[in-house]
Amino acid sequence: MLKPIETELPSLYRTLLDHFGPLNWWPADSSFEVVIGAILTQNTAWTNVELAIANLKKEQALSPDKLSNLPIDRLEDLIRPSGFFRQKANRLKNLSWHLATEWQSNLNDFCSGPLEEARARLLARPGIGPETADSILLYAAGRPTFVVDAYTKRVFERIGVLQGNESYNEIRELFMRALPENVALYNDYHAQIVQLAKTCCRKTAERENLSATNARSTNVAVSQPRQHLARQTRPAQKKSHKDTFLENIVSLWPIAPTSTRESDPAKSHEDSKYGLLHLF
Repeated sequence: MLKPIETELPSLYRTLLDHFGPLNWWPADSSFEVVIGAILTQNTAWTNVELAIANLKKEQALSPDKLSNLPIDRLEDLIRPSGFFRQKANRLKNLSWHLATEWQSNLNDFCSGPLEEARARLLARPGIGPETADSILLYAAGRPTFVVDAYTKRVFERIGVLQGNESYNEIRELFMRALPENVALYNDYHAQIVQLAKTCCRKTAERENLSATNARSTNVAVSQPRQHLARQTRPAQKKSHKDTFLENIVSLWPIAPTSTRESDPAKSHEDSKYGLLHLF
């Protein structure tokens, strides 16, 4: 009898870590820069966010005090490369003002206490949804919460794990139940999923068909496979449990490894910034 997908998530992490290596995400010089990036990255590419943050650095505005006192029209100009700059400027001003006036600009205090209470405080701020709140908690405050984004949904829908109608919180809870509660693990696992999606599970019809065919050919225990998987005419290949897609997911997509490290689990453990494989 095959194990449920929850028990296989650690195996997938091992495979991705060995393939891509530790990704050391989130790139920032301070916790508050992470907060700014989490808001600016809404509905845009990270390259655009980098341009906006570079402008804020030149302005020396990367603190709650300085950002909250920056004229709104000036802030809009600085973050214009990130798109939706008026909305995002208002969101940044609101959160910065709240941190500066209510929390003495102390982000750690703002994100302290029981996790769900800290999360609720973030969700209460205008323009901060679950993904942004979890990104701030995990990457800026070091709290153990798993970030779910469009990449997570895309990858796990295409391999038949998700049906597509799960809520954000349902997917988040799936990962948090299946994985050890560890900030560094949640951090790197999310980054690995993003890298996988950007590299070989892209948002195109060609990639979707390929991913669906590969998912069909694996032997994975899922409750209700998606309809487009069932329509595939390619016969399923018999595989042993240890040869599931979780151990071979990278090879299922036609890409070359981006990591130059040897394909050696022991070396992956040694080279990993966090040494996370011992958790499993």
